[in-house]
Amino acid sequence: MSERMAYIVVLCGAILWGTSGTAQTFIAESVDPFIVATLRLAIGGFVLMAGLLLLGKLHLSKWPLKRMVLVAIVLACFQICFFTAVRVTGVAVGTVVTIGSAPMFAGLLEWLLLRCLPNRQWLIATSMAIIGSGLLFLNKELVLVNPAGVSIALIAGFLFACYTFLNKKVIEYVSAIEAVAGVFTLSALMLLPFYFFFSSEGLMMRSSFIAIVYIGLITAALGYVLFVMGLKYIPSSAATSLSLAEPFTAAILSVVIVGEQLNVSAWIGIFLLLTGIVVLTIKPSPRSFFAGPEK
Repeated sequence: MSERMAYIVVLCGAILWGTSGTAQTFIAESVDPFIVATLRLAIGGFVLMAGLLLLGKLHLSKWPLKRMVLVAIVLACFQICFFTAVRVTGVAVGTVVTIGSAPMFAGLLEWLLLRCLPNRQWLIATSMAIIGSGLLFLNKELVLVNPAGVSIALIAGFLFACYTFLNKKVIEYVSAIEAVAGVFTLSALMLLPFYFFFSSEGLMMRSSFIAIVYIGLITAALGYVLFVMGLKYIPSSAATSLSLAEPFTAAILSVVIVGEQLNVSAWIGIFLLLTGIVVLTIKPSPRSFFAGPEK
């Protein structure tokens, strides 16, 4: 896969993630978001594992098990921290702090661990996308900044950056599909003990059931497979920045499908998000986002 195609594939994965918000509007409000997060990992992981097994493509002996367990722990902790932050400080602040801090943490990790310093193009693109996300989300509700909630959201952003960074090592040993299948399955098993502490009332309603299956198969399984496939060929910081296409997609779908009304600042945010993504993806060249070699 060429580097240019890798950027497009990662972007497509992030766009699929962005459809999950619209899908969740069809789930009964009594179903806790943590239940949705756990089920999307379980459905995505188990279906991919079953498919690999039926096709004879499951090579457990080649799995870097220690690395995959570590990535699964990081992903499980990310789910817990993100939904805890949303509960404590609200959807707007929790979401913006998490998705806005992840690219910065990703760039910091590559600088500290790989001695790769993001260049001006990455900094400009990521800054525009983060500001755009803030304008998009923070106008939707009365903003309540809870220091504890913000701290937890920052941890969630760091964990997502770690997930992306560590996953690059996993896909050196196995295919993207096996990596997602294994990590999702392990992560879901880790989250299942917490499942019964949250409300799942209304989960078996037809609309809820269909939405959950869609979120598990399309936004989780297919979305993450595309993300991880592209991640193999581009820096983890660039991939994390491209994940900011998720709120852009969610905002557009909220207007087109759900019928939400966005104010002027939200549309400016959408424009900045789109511009940042375009700046990040145009004319990518080898090592173009870093001052030093990636090892």
